[in-house]
Amino acid sequence: MKLVVDDLVKAAVDKAGGADFGDEWFLEPLAVLVRSLNDEARLSEMGEQMTARRLTALLVDRLRLRALQREHPEILDVEVRLAAEICGLPRTGSTLLHRLLAASPQLTSTASWECSYPLPFPGEGPEAEERKRRARERMEAFLALSPEFAQIHTVTWDGAEEDVLLVDRSFTSMSFDSFYWVPSYGIWLRGYDQSKAYGELREWLQVLQWQDPSRAAKRWVLKSPHHLTAAETVLDAFPECKIVMTHRSPVQAVPSYASMVMSMTRQFSDEPDPVAIGQYWSERFQETLRSFASVREARPDRFVDVHFTAMLSQPLVEARRVTTELGLAPGPADDAAWEAYLEQNRAERHGKHDYTAETFGLSDDQLAKDFAFYTEAYL
Repeated sequence: MKLVVDDLVKAAVDKAGGADFGDEWFLEPLAVLVRSLNDEARLSEMGEQMTARRLTALLVDRLRLRALQREHPEILDVEVRLAAEICGLPRTGSTLLHRLLAASPQLTSTASWECSYPLPFPGEGPEAEERKRRARERMEAFLALSPEFAQIHTVTWDGAEEDVLLVDRSFTSMSFDSFYWVPSYGIWLRGYDQSKAYGELREWLQVLQWQDPSRAAKRWVLKSPHHLTAAETVLDAFPECKIVMTHRSPVQAVPSYASMVMSMTRQFSDEPDPVAIGQYWSERFQETLRSFASVREARPDRFVDVHFTAMLSQPLVEARRVTTELGLAPGPADDAAWEAYLEQNRAERHGKHDYTAETFGLSDDQLAKDFAFYTEAYL
């Protein structure tokens, strides 16, 4: 059985009880994704079922978003102020920096549970107890399928999480070629205009801020390596924000991410190819970093750099510096929140992430040569 766009749309309409998607621009990226899933992903039977449910749920959320906006048109007037998008290659310390900054009382971020369930369920109170329960169960199910993942990336249901999970609902997201072997989709996405997806990201942030008015006094700090693929679009869509770019040698970062992708892909396919995964991500990151350079050169004042070694050795110093560069004045309340988060982070870490470049058909020497253009400029 293959995935069919029309079937997914019908299932979503039946489940949501409405058919008004608004602008249906998203059908193009959805069609490219579905074609790649059918032709390349080698989905297992369970993987196909899980994927069909996931894509249907994303479509349902699109329908429910439009319905909520019609019911509460004031949502579209909510002012979202974005302080920063943190991005860089994956595995470069961006998660630690993001969660540290998100702990500041001056900033807010997308939480894991609300990325999974951003819209209130009928009759649900402001505490969102049902959505939080489902998010906990979803996290537990994910770790049951990939128990080694917790050694690679700290997973929490209630902590700050990547906003790209909201972008998933536009079907223009690095999530998909991270969880599935869909290289044709990933290559297509690199050349696609993502401006409408980022317009919708602002709408999702409006919904989250509308649900929690205390966020009105705060600025958003978001994070995902996905944003490297659309840096110029990010800067245009959020003219008030800066891109905070984390840096680490690709010799370590690329195979580390390939290992992470391998862990996620195993959930959906019985035939993941580590060598193909390693080559794909090495080539993709080279291309992304090369194209990214011209955007940075044109708007140097919109960028803040953070190095992996500094992030690990002096996280509080880096948090204060970055916060200052975002135009905020860190104070004792920030320091206390950051100290508390670092203590929490130490308690949440599990095990050691073991990987080698050779497992993924890569070598330290070749990675050093391939990414010399980047390391010479930033490291």
